[in-house]
Amino acid sequence: MTDINYIPKIVCFGEVLWEIFPTYKRIGGAPFNVAYHLSKMGIYTSLITRIGHDEYGTKILDRLNQVHIKTTSCQTDNLHPTGSVFTSFDEHNEAIYDFSTNSAWDNIELRAEDLELIENADAFVFGTLASRKNLTRTTLHQLLEAATYKVYDVNFRPPHYEMGFVIELMHKSDLIKMNKSEMKQILDHIGKVYTTDQENIKHIQDHFNCNELLITDSSKGGMYVYNNTTYYFPAVPIVIRDTVGSGDAFLAGFLSEKIKNDNTYDIVKKASALGAFITSHTGACPDYDLDEFLDFYTTTIYEDKLIKVTEHNVI
Repeated sequence: MTDINYIPKIVCFGEVLWEIFPTYKRIGGAPFNVAYHLSKMGIYTSLITRIGHDEYGTKILDRLNQVHIKTTSCQTDNLHPTGSVFTSFDEHNEAIYDFSTNSAWDNIELRAEDLELIENADAFVFGTLASRKNLTRTTLHQLLEAATYKVYDVNFRPPHYEMGFVIELMHKSDLIKMNKSEMKQILDHIGKVYTTDQENIKHIQDHFNCNELLITDSSKGGMYVYNNTTYYFPAVPIVIRDTVGSGDAFLAGFLSEKIKNDNTYDIVKKASALGAFITSHTGACPDYDLDEFLDFYTTTIYEDKLIKVTEHNVI
């Protein structure tokens, strides 16, 4: 029987930084975005990261406290500055990222209290970017040994990844989230031809012995794969204001439901709804409360029945 008083706990790991755009700046980084939405969904959320002993770092701590993300696992670095990324857009409106080098989050250290935190968490979420340097990469390896449910958000940011290490992380993961472009790169690396959805999925599952996949496909929706069944889901039709961070919101919605509920339809529905809700706002982490989202979730998903999950057996 589920303890109704139990509060689910999720730990996110990696970069939190300042995103600097041509006309404004904001706090971001995929781990922060995921943690932000998890906290909004009522999950006890911690973020293992590292910031500089500087003004940018102080503002990040203030923001984490403001949105109820636990900061006891946030390390402070006296030698390296808080991370930043300069973001511009090409002629196709695709984002171009220029990350600062040797930032505080490149130097996340292993601490006993973080190992204990992860051992007692329902999920441990990590990505690729934070592991571009050896110290943070080594720390991640050790933290993964303590995690019971390891969630890898592949999220490539060229040129800040090595495919060999990506493969290592995939082998260690319980749930892998990627988009179709990332899946193609991974299949190319392991010597498999990118063909049909079901063949691609089978190759990934067999090679990495991973029974659970989330594959997003931009405006087309995506797929959730569990064991030998693939659930297709369309995107929720909404007026798009900003697609930045929608994948992070999708993952947060997915995990916030999965750790409380084993109904696949409800899990995928929550994920799609939160991703769409954030896309209908400006920014990856707009200000909102849970009641506002639940109103959107109820009226958009239940009444209009925009989400349909189709079961499809892998052959």
